[in-house]
Amino acid sequence: MIAWLPIVAVALAAFLALVALRAPRVGWEALAAALLIGLAGYGWQGHPGLAGSPAAGSADAPDMASGMVAERLLLAGDAGQGDKHLIIADALTRHGQYADAITVLRGATDADPKDSQAWLAMANALVAKAEGNLSPAALLAFRRAAETDPRAPGPPYFLGLALARSGRFEEARGLWLNVVQNAPANAPWRDHIAQRILRLDRLIVLARQMQAQH
Repeated sequence: MIAWLPIVAVALAAFLALVALRAPRVGWEALAAALLIGLAGYGWQGHPGLAGSPAAGSADAPDMASGMVAERLLLAGDAGQGDKHLIIADALTRHGQYADAITVLRGATDADPKDSQAWLAMANALVAKAEGNLSPAALLAFRRAAETDPRAPGPPYFLGLALARSGRFEEARGLWLNVVQNAPANAPWRDHIAQRILRLDRLIVLARQMQAQH
């Protein structure tokens, strides 16, 4: 938590400075939204407790994609393990080749429309291809993933992740909290999502602090 303090302090300082300078309301509201979304991305993919390293530039996108693949596999457990379509699509996704991954996953869902993991992997690839935006196609894929395996934690978790990255923190929290509350006590992914909720709670507090400066 201590490692977050400088980051939050800089964000608040930038926001308060804009307000103090009496910039137009639309200007500082836009900055607030940008800061929160930036912090959300850092909260999910950043590691504030680790030492700094040089910027990776365009390599960041594949790194984020690799993290999403790793998380999906963690939440999936044995589901989908060894599926050739998923193995190929995951490799393509890790290298940022989202369009190719989507093509492979469409083949998987055409062959088996009840393949929840393929639908979920497709949803994530569609979000990544749209640079974090939730397109109608991605929402459809998330819905199909949830419908084909209603008890799987992956679909609501990753939908919540996409919502959080777009600044819709409360919606994301509701999805994640429901997953944790209904998870088996020994589920290996339960603590992982609980930690995500704690990070999200900090962002929600920050958002409310910014709104209180109006």
